[in-house]
Amino acid sequence: VQLQASGGGLVQAGGSLRLSCAASGRIYGRYVMGWFRQAPGKERGFVAAIRRNGGDTYYADSVKGRFTISRDNAENTVSLQMNSLKPEDTAVYYCTARLGNDVYSATKYWYYWGQGTQVTVSS
Repeated sequence: VQLQASGGGLVQAGGSLRLSCAASGRIYGRYVMGWFRQAPGKERGFVAAIRRNGGDTYYADSVKGRFTISRDNAENTVSLQMNSLKPEDTAVYYCTARLGNDVYSATKYWYYWGQGTQVTVSS
């Protein structure tokens, strides 16, 4: 599967952004989808994930209550709605996928990655 992320940009603290990721391939519904992020000088870290049926979602503690992940299997897309953004949310955000229905927070379990989209939150 190939992934194309979009929607990043510059926003003031407290603002919102919506990231989108378009996936190619007819077997999109067989993949767990996720978002990770990487700030300068830091390792790539887990942000959110959603199971194949869209019914189960998982979030990093740092974004719970502010970010919402969703997917549209008919459109082969996954989105990340980010509200109440903070300067510490500044990072490159990556869309990712793994075949199956298990969710992991470690990058090594995710097989497919998009190119990343920059999110910058100013204070």
